[in-house]
Amino acid sequence: MFTGLVADLGEVQAIEHTGDGVLLTIATRLADRIGAGDSVAVNGVCLTATEVGPGSFTAEVMNETLRLSALAESRPGVPVNLELAMRLDDRLGGHIVQGHVDGVGTVESVRLDGFARRVTIGAPPGVLRYVVHKGSITVNGVSLTVAGTENGSFTVSLIPETLERTNLGAAQAGDTVNLEVDVLAKYVERLMQG
Repeated sequence: MFTGLVADLGEVQAIEHTGDGVLLTIATRLADRIGAGDSVAVNGVCLTATEVGPGSFTAEVMNETLRLSALAESRPGVPVNLELAMRLDDRLGGHIVQGHVDGVGTVESVRLDGFARRVTIGAPPGVLRYVVHKGSITVNGVSLTVAGTENGSFTVSLIPETLERTNLGAAQAGDTVNLEVDVLAKYVERLMQG
């Protein structure tokens, strides 16, 4: 379980393709706080650290995760948003994030809005059905508030702190991003279906 508050902007160090998936090694200043077996959200995808070295950790990314997330496009040198699993005695500063990506979106536009930046993201219908104005959404592991919805897309507004601390600061039209909707919406839908 995560909160969507990014703890470090790490960097993909190495990718090793195997027949069974990918070994992803990420450089991070959080490495001394990670142990083998710990959960780490990487661009919003919950991965398990299998090895930890000085200044980096490695995780196995199975084919299912590669099919359903933008991690399939990872390459060395690319920055990734990192968050350690939430502790029960921590504050919930963002919203409840599972690290279970619901789909991949595409940045449609980025425009300035005072000191903020508005980012419009196209998303699949299966994701958009849970996106509501002023509701919560996770984009590349970042807990954000939906600033608007349109046919086939939604908009978030990023403050300077988010632009500086996450890889969303470098987002451009055409970029793919991992999306996770608010899990409470999915539970409510299921309960309403009887």
